[in-house]
Order: sequence, then structure tokens, then C-alpha cells
Amino acid sequence: MAAKGGQGERQVSEPGVDSARATVLHVDMDAFFASVELLDHPHLADVPVIIGHDGARGVVSSCNYAARAFGVRSAMPVGRALRLCPGATVLPPHYEKYRRASAHVMQLFRDVTPLVEPLSIDEAFLDVAGAVRLFGPPAHIAQQLRRRVLADTGLTCSVGAASTKFVAKLASTTAKPDGLLVVPPETVLQFLHPLPVGALWGVGAATAEQLARRGLRNVGDLADTPPDVLTAWVGRAAGGRLHDLAWGRDARRVTTARAEKSIGHENTFATDVRDPVALRRELLEQAERVAVRLRAAGLRARTVSLKLRYGDFSTITRAHTLAEPTDTARRIHEETVALLAAVPLAGRAVRLLGTRAEQLLPAWADQAGLWSDEERWREAEGAIDSATARFGRGVVRPAALLQRRSTDRERLVDGEG
Repeated sequence: MAAKGGQGERQVSEPGVDSARATVLHVDMDAFFASVELLDHPHLADVPVIIGHDGARGVVSSCNYAARAFGVRSAMPVGRALRLCPGATVLPPHYEKYRRASAHVMQLFRDVTPLVEPLSIDEAFLDVAGAVRLFGPPAHIAQQLRRRVLADTGLTCSVGAASTKFVAKLASTTAKPDGLLVVPPETVLQFLHPLPVGALWGVGAATAEQLARRGLRNVGDLADTPPDVLTAWVGRAAGGRLHDLAWGRDARRVTTARAEKSIGHENTFATDVRDPVALRRELLEQAERVAVRLRAAGLRARTVSLKLRYGDFSTITRAHTLAEPTDTARRIHEETVALLAAVPLAGRAVRLLGTRAEQLLPAWADQAGLWSDEERWREAEGAIDSATARFGRGVVRPAALLQRRSTDRERLVDGEG
């Protein structure tokens, strides 16, 4: 493979390593949120930086590699992160800034190929097979893309190049930070088999432990296990998929159409909440946010779900499937309030509350919605969407939210599916 670095360490390809068949690129921005913030704070570039809310309930949204060296990780409580790295600087997140940077980066990808499949705000697959005649072989394209991203945005990215999506993503992870790793088809097994089984998609900590108890610690061990034995251990569907991945088989193609499976928002309160009125008001704001995103995407939801985490960290979820799909805040709020009413509160402290729209389908497929009673609410909320687009968010709001102050709660988690 002509790579630098031992197994478990960063690996990058030697200059000149390329493969005409490694036309699937996985591009992953390095420590994206932290890197965007450091553009405005260059004096902090070489010191540990944590992105998150510096409060009792704050969680780490991102951190730079200097902080990661101390064991700091995303989703970790900020308090714990500061115990691991007492000298770290904490900067608040600015999600709109990250969205703008992401849009810029994705456009740079599309300047190379129209076959771009975003996976999240900071990573995407690219199929560059059609760009080879214009821009050169895959590794050359990847290097030029990395240089252009840095020149245009000041941000670095890592790229994996392979003949399959799975191996390309593993390669970009192995090349981090700021590296390129090309895995030609003939070296895929050499690359894959020494990796721990946890590197495979779908192998979490519990499955990895289960496999380790049976002597399967790396991908090569799993590949050498007969498929019928593997399926007996982890089930037919998972067994077949893991066996294919262990042999580098992945038939998925890069696709530009990425269907959202769900859309949601969840908020962790700055202090635990016991007041049912405050909880219902929070659900109203979440319903508005979810509905706006549904309409913007041209989607409607068949199922509405509620997530609630108590002060003792115990978590429950409840869901209800609707007779007709919806994209209105009024209906989503009605459903989550009903779900909340069925939850045993009895004065218990609530730490987190979340709303999610699931079982999504295109709005045009909902023929029943054309004549439903909900249509007038859809028209009203559509008018609010138009006003928001022209004058900004918050210009028209439900009366229940008008007096709500930003200090009512600190948004620590703003999850979007």
C-alpha cells in the first residue's frame, strides 16, 4: 500500500501512489467545528480548544487535535473534558457559521464532480470516475481538492480513495488529520484484515465484545470465520453483511439523492424542569422547528415521537403513527403534548426533551392531505415560512413563545436527523 505509520496509527500514501480504480473518495473535514472557530481565533491554533457551552450541563460539540491528545471527545460533558485538559480554552458553538462553511466546501466538491453524496455537515462521498479524463487520476484529484479546500477556506480535510465506499471511509479515518490514503483494490485485504473488528460498520462495543469472547479480535479473524457460524452468532442479516465487509465487498454506489430518515430537535435544559407548562412550551418551539424543516424538504411525517430524559439520566421515548402524514407544527405539537401527558412525570425533574418526525414521505405522495382539515393550518404556517424567509426567524411566532427569554434554557444539544 506504500503507507507511512504502523497499524493503529495515522497512515498516508507515499507520493506517487495511485490507482485508476480507486474512484470513490471519502472527504472528511478535520475537527470541523473547532477548525472553523479557529479561523477567527488563530492565536489558539496550537493550544487545546473545546467547542461547547461552558456550563454545568455543557457538552463538547467538537475539539481540536491538541485537546483530543488529552482524551477529550465530542459529546463528552464539558466539565469532564476540562478535568482531562484543565488548560483548554472553551469557545461557544456558532452553528450558522458551520453551515456556511459546509456549503462552501460542498460546492468545491461539486466543482470536481456532480456525484457528491453528503453524509453530514462535514463529510461526503465523491465518485470521480467521470472526472479522471479531465483532472487526472483519483489520487491527483484528491490532492488537488485538498489544496483547494485549504486555499479557499483555510480548513484542512482528510481523504480516503478506494473502489468502495466502505474502504474509502476507513481510509480517510486512518489518514487523519490532514492526510490522503489510497487503497488500490489489490491491497484492500492487506489494509482491512489487521484492523480491529470495531472498525466495521455496525460493530459497536457490545458486538465487538461478543466477537472477542469467541476469539474474533480483528477483521481478518472475522473474514476467516465460516459465514454460517457467523450468522449463528450475530444473526443472518448482520452476519452476511459483516462477512462481506470483512472481505472488502460493498456494492453501494455514490448517490446524490440522500433520503432523510427522520427530522428532529432535542434540547438539554440548563437546569432541570418540573413545570408541565414549560415543557409544553418547549415542545411547541420544537414542533415549529421540525415542521419548518419538513416543509423546506418537501416531506411529511407518518410518525411523531417524543424523547424525555429525567434528571437521573433515565430516558424514555414514545411514538404515535398518524392516520395522515403531517408537516404542520400544530399537529406535531398536539401529538407530542399527548405523548407527554401519558408519561409519568409526577413532579420528576426533566433534563432533556426532544421531538422527532419519522417515517417520512414526499409531500406530493400525500393525496389525502389535499382535502384534510389540516390544509388551512399548512397554508397559515406556509405564510409564516415566507415571512421568515424575508424578514428573519422570529418575526411571527405563537403567542405562547413571545415572552420566552433566551435565558429560560441553554440549548446544549440541537440534534438534527
